Amino acid sequence: MRILRHRDPGFAKAVASLQRKAEPHPDVEKAVREIIAAVRAGGDSALLELGVRFGGPALRSAQLRLKGTPKVDRATAAAIAQSHANVHAFAKRSLRKSWQARNAQGALVGERFDPFQRVGIYVPGGTAPLVSTAVMTVTLATAAGVPEIVVTTPPGPDGRINPALHHALLHAGATEIYKTGGAQAIAALAYGTRTIRPVQKIFGPGNAYVVEAKRQVFGQVSIDLLPGPSEVLVLADASANPAWAAADLLAQAEHGKGSSILLVTNSEKLLTAVARQIELQLQSLSRQEHLAGVLAKDCALVLVRSMEDGIRMANEFAPEHLALMVRNEDSVAPRITTSGAIFLGGYSPVAAGDFLAGPSHTLPTGGAGKSFPGLMADMFQRRTSLVRLDRRSLAKSLQTIEQFSLVEGLDAHGRSASIRLR
Repeated sequence: MRILRHRDPGFAKAVASLQRKAEPHPDVEKAVREIIAAVRAGGDSALLELGVRFGGPALRSAQLRLKGTPKVDRATAAAIAQSHANVHAFAKRSLRKSWQARNAQGALVGERFDPFQRVGIYVPGGTAPLVSTAVMTVTLATAAGVPEIVVTTPPGPDGRINPALHHALLHAGATEIYKTGGAQAIAALAYGTRTIRPVQKIFGPGNAYVVEAKRQVFGQVSIDLLPGPSEVLVLADASANPAWAAADLLAQAEHGKGSSILLVTNSEKLLTAVARQIELQLQSLSRQEHLAGVLAKDCALVLVRSMEDGIRMANEFAPEHLALMVRNEDSVAPRITTSGAIFLGGYSPVAAGDFLAGPSHTLPTGGAGKSFPGLMADMFQRRTSLVRLDRRSLAKSLQTIEQFSLVEGLDAHGRSASIRLR
């Protein structure tokens, strides 16, 4: 763990080094460009060959699509159902609704919101079956009324998909599931292969290669945001429980490589206690290899001079998750303007947002929170504006239309309106 104190020489430079930019490494950018080109040219054969090259099992085209109904224990099924219910209810409240009104000239104007007809959702594989990610993405598409929900997720070495993940995908409403991952899966969703038809928009988190693939196919398709490895920043004062703060940090650290965990506090006593708690709790956790890597490279405990400085640092870092453990969280929270999600108070573990609370846990990372929100149900809706004029409202609009046409030197625009009133 790095421990940074405001009174240390070089503190400002050290804090600045913690800032991330959502920019690809040149090697990643080049590799992804080659992968996308290969899938565009080779379709299924390239998709399958790339899967083997990057450590996946050897599959045939006919094996790409996941079929059947998995068996899971009752407790797992109940947990998935409860999470799905909360997420679906939250998503329904988030949807945009069509509307119409009259403008000042009497024309009918409005917006119509329709679901995308075919979307792709990437669910990472990696070192853990991210069952919760299935719920936190596919459920939103279902709530929005998307008829075709295509999921890609990498299989295990045996060519299988975890039964709990398979169950969650079906329960949430996936209509097609394919056993493929990495940048090549994003390319298949964007451009299509013989087995996988292309989609209109791609959603979901992934590693650096998946995120870069989404960036590169933007334009061919729409994308949601650029969510990468997990992050948490705990902003706390002396009132915080150090054991709870340490637990939140370790919970995100166990995602492994690329994850970032930060404590920012104005209390020396709390910083020392959290450092001690991390060491104590670490001993009883199972994912030691993943935790050790994050703690060594991507963990910092930062002592700031004041809570004002802490708020400023939090906004500059723009964390995916921000756990707010301060006496007056209701007055501090409105000043946090770049976080993907804010967890208010000591009894709000980030894990509740990861698994159950309701908002999607797919959130911007790498500093992208300054520009992107988290995944929302209305991202699965396509907006269309509506305009209807009759003769009377067109007559009232004509003078303004003709004036704009004159100013912009576009006389055909003006004529297209006036010709209707002759």
